[in-house]
Amino acid sequence: MSILSKKESLILALGDIVSFFAALWLMLFVRYGNPDQYIFYAHFVPFSILFIVWIGVFFVAGLYEKHTLLFKSRLPRILINTSVINIVIAIVLFYFVPYFGITPKANLFIYLIFSSAFIFLWRMYGYRFLYPKKEQQAILIGTGDELSELAGEVNKNERYGTRFVSTVELDRLGTIDFRAAVLEIVRKEKISLVVLDLQNSKITPVLPNLYQLIFQNISFVDIHRLYEEIFDRVPLSLIKYDWFIQNISLSRSASYDVLKRSMDVALSLLLGAVSLVLYPFIVLAIKLDDGGPALIFQERVGARGRIIRTIKFRTMERDDAGIAAVQKKNRPTRVGPFLRKSRIDELPQFWNVLRGDLSLIGPRPELPSLVKVYESEVPFYGARHLIKPGLSGWAQLYHEGHPHHRADVEETKIKLSFDLYYIKNRSLFLDLKIALKTIKTLLSRSGA
Repeated sequence: MSILSKKESLILALGDIVSFFAALWLMLFVRYGNPDQYIFYAHFVPFSILFIVWIGVFFVAGLYEKHTLLFKSRLPRILINTSVINIVIAIVLFYFVPYFGITPKANLFIYLIFSSAFIFLWRMYGYRFLYPKKEQQAILIGTGDELSELAGEVNKNERYGTRFVSTVELDRLGTIDFRAAVLEIVRKEKISLVVLDLQNSKITPVLPNLYQLIFQNISFVDIHRLYEEIFDRVPLSLIKYDWFIQNISLSRSASYDVLKRSMDVALSLLLGAVSLVLYPFIVLAIKLDDGGPALIFQERVGARGRIIRTIKFRTMERDDAGIAAVQKKNRPTRVGPFLRKSRIDELPQFWNVLRGDLSLIGPRPELPSLVKVYESEVPFYGARHLIKPGLSGWAQLYHEGHPHHRADVEETKIKLSFDLYYIKNRSLFLDLKIALKTIKTLLSRSGA
């Protein structure tokens, strides 16, 4: 059992598809009353292809992610933005691609009005009636900062359908009457879910009492699993050596390794070749700026801790190699901020991907000087070097405060929690999701 239903994304997608086709049927009914088979087929096939493209846009926009579902204040803005994009796509296809041509074109605009209204109503109001959740009472047993973080996140979002009525610190178990503090609350508050840290040895003495709750139709969820499911990262203060033994394995399927490397080679060849068109303009801009070298070669830490040399377009006056004293005097070139914001400075790294030093998707490679600091200050930091680093990664997309070329231990701990989540769950589907999200970030120029 889980607070977040794994069916939610599927239900949302099916609801979107039903809304698209319902709008199509309504448009045909308004225009033709009872359309014949020819008119129906002429509209059904091209619109079906359009719907597939629209679903892809929704996916990239994050409309099938739980965080979009939970933060309702964001939903109208996301729906408006994606609707505008989908309308533009529809107009381009139906006006400029002969296969999609329908007459009269008024049908398309009537449909766009109906579909936008249907999607908005479905996403804002219809979902809660079709898939209602009865709030369940829960109790949380654990330790660390994640305990209050998890309780606060769940209790302030009604879409979880769960409310933690009490939290119990495992560090206090030796000083409290467990039966009075927990079992009595379970009875009085009609608790139906217990979330607990099963990997903590301090839970062992009370397991017999918890075992009895199974016969009262009470469900249990491990706090690690729930935390990852909600925050998309690993709870660092909760993991120990046994977590790595159980969850981190380098023995991914051979097919995954082969396909990932094949995609790296194919896409880096394609994108690298296409990007060559931009090189003369980039080099010229850098040269006109200060006359310095266009390219820099930086040492980074790769897989298994091996030092690799990455290639980038220069965006700073000099390469500071992460040395604080040099960083204070270093300044970005005039074109540097634009090259970084657009990620154009990283185009030469497609060569690193071809060489096999980097992957397109993976934890971002770090400077050796910073790795030395983090390995002494951040527990388990070296685990991020178990796999090949990448041009884009899970932490880069979801960690808003990640440090740039400077030592920041606290933010790096959070970044590591995202990196470990990726290492644990990496798959072709997750890689594709990161790739699509990266494209969205670049197009919106919100990357860093």
